[in-house]
Amino acid sequence: MVKNGRVVKAAGYGYSNLEHLSPAGPETVFQAGSIGKQFTAVAVMLQVADGKLALDDSITKFLVGAPASWRPITIRHLLTHTSGIADYEDETLDLRRDYSDDEHVKLAFGLELEFPAGSRWSYSNTGYVLLGIIVNKVSGRFYGDVLRERVFEPLGMKTARTISEEDIVLNRAAGYRLVNGELKNQEWVSPSLNTTADGGLYLTVSDLVAWDAGLRAGAILKPDVWAQIFEPVRLNSGNPYPYGFGWFVDDFSGQKRHHHAGQWQGFETYFSRYLGDELTVALLCNLSPAQTERFMDRIAAIFIPTLATLPSIPIPDLEPKTAAKLTTLLSEAAGGRLTAEEFAYVPAGFFPKTATKYRDLLRDLGPLTRIELLERRQLGDDRVYRYRVVFSSRSLLVRLGLTSDAKVSQLLLREEQKP
Repeated sequence: MVKNGRVVKAAGYGYSNLEHLSPAGPETVFQAGSIGKQFTAVAVMLQVADGKLALDDSITKFLVGAPASWRPITIRHLLTHTSGIADYEDETLDLRRDYSDDEHVKLAFGLELEFPAGSRWSYSNTGYVLLGIIVNKVSGRFYGDVLRERVFEPLGMKTARTISEEDIVLNRAAGYRLVNGELKNQEWVSPSLNTTADGGLYLTVSDLVAWDAGLRAGAILKPDVWAQIFEPVRLNSGNPYPYGFGWFVDDFSGQKRHHHAGQWQGFETYFSRYLGDELTVALLCNLSPAQTERFMDRIAAIFIPTLATLPSIPIPDLEPKTAAKLTTLLSEAAGGRLTAEEFAYVPAGFFPKTATKYRDLLRDLGPLTRIELLERRQLGDDRVYRYRVVFSSRSLLVRLGLTSDAKVSQLLLREEQKP
């Protein structure tokens, strides 16, 4: 944790490796997951500064053989997750196979576009894999080498690097996952899939302290470039969405917040900067599901009490038809009757993977007793609602997004964690 540029807490808890009972500490090396996207964005912007590409270049300029439907997609769309290119799913990507850059690109070409470029926001690891490949092409160097020479070394990020299972990496943590309540080692994936630009980095707390110092100093890039990175993307409609280039950018407790989470191979991470209070919190964990996001604001509130997350208190629900629609959706989900016709577009993997998970989650909750509206806001072009749905046995937190014509744009369910 960094306050006003000074480290106020850097510590490790638990074990970095259970088999050797090695304690975790500030120098423990963790897999960073999607925190790495903010570094990929910097690698891209360095190529822009070098005149090797432009944000509004079509990606077909760099990806030979791309479908004609990809011509409207730009570098900017990839950076902001507004390209419409679907996220890779396990059914598409063989995690145990080594892919070349050309094979990754060919695999991406086979994915159907989920929406016209710039019209929506939808998280796409595929887009960042492609960004790394484009950096490789235009720079003539592996994107990880670009980061090492032009970001990590200048900023003093001494242990930051791309993942390698082959190399000897001092203080490397092992990743763990829970399977039916039992701890298991992380699942093995092929070496090439651990070097892609969607999140293939090793980082320590000390690296992130150095990174935060670089961000505070506006190092590496010019001020106007940093401003672009932290500018919320505008959709084709003109409405903003709170994501920049590799960062979520929003307001929290009356101040700007730049943040991102990561999850990969038994690791979960979170990096959050509260700009008004000049506070930065980095959390690196080697257990999935650790749900690091739940801890971030609580940790921050220890040092800045005003950052404490307030209890979710119901607000007046002036749209009973929306609550009724949610009731119907939950009933259909519990019965395995959800269909794509309910949705404005269907994110990759929702059917059958997510729909099946929701069916199993809802099946044993008992009768629905009440629905409480916790939040309603405009997000991009959608109206987004957050509900507490109380069943006889326990409660869920549900996020429902609706388009202007009342089609479902998102449906997210998770069990509510008690304080």
